[in-house]
Amino acid sequence: MKKFLAIVLFMTALLLVISAVATAINLVLISMRPETISVVNTIIGQGILIILLLALARICFNKGRRNLVPRSTVAAPEE
Repeated sequence: MKKFLAIVLFMTALLLVISAVATAINLVLISMRPETISVVNTIIGQGILIILLLALARICFNKGRRNLVPRSTVAAPEE
């Protein structure tokens, strides 16, 4: 179950990175428009969205990586 969860987290991280790249491409295309207040608001909003998507992708990636690593560093209880 942990491997399945790790794979799901990796796929989620990949989708979040793809979404961040697509948003960055959209940001570049929007920045070519004439400068208006709505364009500036969109640039600010998408900039924040890109940062949040990448942060969430990093969290998902790290959690997935932790679930794949065997727990050999934890001391086993002595019986």
